[in-house]
Amino acid sequence: MAAGCGKCGPGYPSPLEAMKGPREEIIYLPCVYRNTDIEAPDYLATVDVDPKSPQYCQVIHRLPMPNLKDELHHSGWNTCSSCYGDSSKSRTKLVLPCLISSRVYVVDVGAEPRAPKLHKVIEPKDIHAKCGLAYLHTSHCLPSGEVMISSLGDLEGNGKGGFVLLDGETLEVKGTWERPGGAAPLGYDFWYQPRHNVMISTEWAAPNVFRDGFNLADVEAGRYGSLLTVWDWQRHEIVETLPLQDGLSPLEIRFLHDPAAAQGFVGCALSSTIQRFFKNKGGTWSVEKVIQVPPKKVKGWMLPEMPGLITDILLSLDDRFLYFSNWLHGDLRQYDISDPQKPRLTGQLFLGGSIVKGGPVQVLEDKELTAQPEPLVVKGKRVVGGPQMIQLSLDGKRLYVTTSLYSAWDKQFYPELIREGSVMLQVDVNTVNGGLKLNPNFLVDFGKEPLGPVLAHEPRYPGGDCSSDIWL
Repeated sequence: MAAGCGKCGPGYPSPLEAMKGPREEIIYLPCVYRNTDIEAPDYLATVDVDPKSPQYCQVIHRLPMPNLKDELHHSGWNTCSSCYGDSSKSRTKLVLPCLISSRVYVVDVGAEPRAPKLHKVIEPKDIHAKCGLAYLHTSHCLPSGEVMISSLGDLEGNGKGGFVLLDGETLEVKGTWERPGGAAPLGYDFWYQPRHNVMISTEWAAPNVFRDGFNLADVEAGRYGSLLTVWDWQRHEIVETLPLQDGLSPLEIRFLHDPAAAQGFVGCALSSTIQRFFKNKGGTWSVEKVIQVPPKKVKGWMLPEMPGLITDILLSLDDRFLYFSNWLHGDLRQYDISDPQKPRLTGQLFLGGSIVKGGPVQVLEDKELTAQPEPLVVKGKRVVGGPQMIQLSLDGKRLYVTTSLYSAWDKQFYPELIREGSVMLQVDVNTVNGGLKLNPNFLVDFGKEPLGPVLAHEPRYPGGDCSSDIWL
């Protein structure tokens, strides 16, 4: 696994080596038509993000899926830095699990990175028959060469947090990663850290709860997740569950990138908190709240108080900065986590959201702001929706931001997203002292797509990034 090995596997030998990797030139994004007025398949968009290119900020390729209403969502790789020591492995396939249809599309990005081709379709019946799982979310490549995909439910839409295992070469369904009958009650995201023999998974809610939209009664009835599930990495079984204080709906989870680190962070959407989880001296795990985004008292919205709704979090590859998005309030934040127990706010930028001036919502009481933020206009387009999925460049100097969360919730919270489509923005990051600044010359407007406005979701780079790759 030495940096100077003659022929290495995919990715980079370490997170710090990855920071020296090449600048991103293209980005892949799943684009969703489900819950819009357009009867067309979801597709994978390839966007040129090379400032030297004549096609800068343009969608240069679209790969439509062969089915309707899949709800493409997140993506992962056939292999990544966890297989860096295996020179037989090559990062050539993008794995796209579908949140609603439970299909898995495998896309060949190796032959022509700027014009991906569909390589394989794994139908839901294969996953149902071999795993009894459905509603698929996060895909991670494993050190074994296999691919693992988290589930949120069973075939009937009840909660079931299990993991589908794919063969790394054939990409056929092998079965579940967990032992038979050993799934968690709910599921969503996961991250593993083999040096500590641990994997931790999160939970959103049962698909029957979130699928068609948000209902406050489900929160009051306790139907949203509030636990972290700790798994024994070698035995593939649950060893602990960690209740979260003020931790409703823990979504994206990130261990520190340092493979020796025994701590990380999770963003809790409905309670708008960041929680730090860590290993105790005795080998058990604990969790503590380290950031709270206070709700705003409002008028003209569905509830009297509006949460920030933390929907995505990232850690820079040097484990110095934490980033997250408040999809409802509309701000993107940067925290210095040099002391992980005491994150320090170093950057904040409003990129749309529900509380902009001139909109239907009036803020009556705000513990953070003295005035409602101005609407965001980039290259003549007023941005609708709020910052949601984020991706950081390897060197940590650029953040890419999209504005769609999930089609049913987009339609409910930001109906204008359905009419106008989402956007991708780019933010310049001060990596010395902290700070965020919008690049006014960057805009990818998914409202102008050939078949009509579309909802673009998670950005992914061809060579891996800080939310796809895990080091050993």
